[in-house]
Amino acid sequence: MTLSQVQDTINAGEGIFRLEPCWVPRSFLIPGRRLKLHPDDLYAFGGHRGGIDERWFSSTTKAANGEHTTEFEGLSFIRPDSGKSFLLKDAIEVAGDQILGQDVMESVGGWGMLCKFFDNMGPIPHHMHQMNEHAEKVGQKGKPEAYYFPPQYNSVVNAFPHTYMGLEPGTTKEDVFRCLENWNKGDNGILNHSRAYRLEPGTGWQVHAGILHAPGSLVTYEPQVNSDVFGMFQSEVEGRVVDWSLLTKDVPTEHHHDFEYLIGMLDWDANVNPEFAKTNKIFPTPVRPVEEMEADGYREMWITYGTPFYSAKELTVLPKRSVIIKDAAAYGMILTEGYGTIGKHAASTPAMIRFGQMTQDEFFVTVDVAREGVRITNLSDTDPLVMLKHFGPGNPDAASLVKE
Repeated sequence: MTLSQVQDTINAGEGIFRLEPCWVPRSFLIPGRRLKLHPDDLYAFGGHRGGIDERWFSSTTKAANGEHTTEFEGLSFIRPDSGKSFLLKDAIEVAGDQILGQDVMESVGGWGMLCKFFDNMGPIPHHMHQMNEHAEKVGQKGKPEAYYFPPQYNSVVNAFPHTYMGLEPGTTKEDVFRCLENWNKGDNGILNHSRAYRLEPGTGWQVHAGILHAPGSLVTYEPQVNSDVFGMFQSEVEGRVVDWSLLTKDVPTEHHHDFEYLIGMLDWDANVNPEFAKTNKIFPTPVRPVEEMEADGYREMWITYGTPFYSAKELTVLPKRSVIIKDAAAYGMILTEGYGTIGKHAASTPAMIRFGQMTQDEFFVTVDVAREGVRITNLSDTDPLVMLKHFGPGNPDAASLVKE
């Protein structure tokens, strides 16, 4: 990969990359079958790998899926108009100033975030993502993350549209200690000490590193720090045993059975926060007054905000309208409804995708074009054109929304 190859692709696409679909399986989960992947392809990585329940967007992060992880699993490829596809990760390494901006490369050193859809039939085990102090001990980064539940993907809510988050106020570390002691007795009872919240399409949550959570069965759009660290604290979910190794996969070997260390990975005060929902639930916030935006042919809402690590918007272009949208930073984009054009590129939301098939629903907009403005045209006479836009750390447009 050379600078001239990347520059040629930027020029040919007028500053916008097409990205190939990036599918990721999880061996310990059951796919929810709503990501539009053909049902014959749900186990395209092999039955031993589990079903495909995630699609990663604009990813420069390799999936941490154990010994059978494939060479490029979790990494996004750019599909040029001509020539061979190449990794977004490699493009940023050789041409980061042109793609993200010199300021971002100097301050962050790269894209700095990961975004995905995950889609499960039922809940994920109660787990946490390590804070920096613990993740750094295994050569990784701590991982806060955010959720948004796109209505277009959630007409069916599947088996458990609730998420357990944190721990019930009054829970003690001794309570969690006993849950770890009971790991091999079936259900270790960790959910007895948590509280479930019903999930609402069109809303979201912020989940900081160190907070226990058991995401439910809604299709979830998930901006996050670009790390794949986690530790499971629930030993059984829906009758399926969770192996101890999924608790300790990102824990130094000498602490694999050190209960004090394992419990110490939790941000205790954040977990037992008595106003968890008030603190962590996120509602869409308009970028401008809604009446003004609709008069101009669109609606744009902040759907992930409040943290400096990432942010996201939902953009809706009204039928038969064409708009120019400016942003202060580069971003990735996934369509959720409709068809039209994005810059020079045809854009459409697929009804069904075969594994390995190219689509027209995912893009990456480089920094200069984002700042100049992207023309987006809805070619439908009746349907909105809807897309989710994910931004990396330090997006200037989101700075005023960051909570102290």
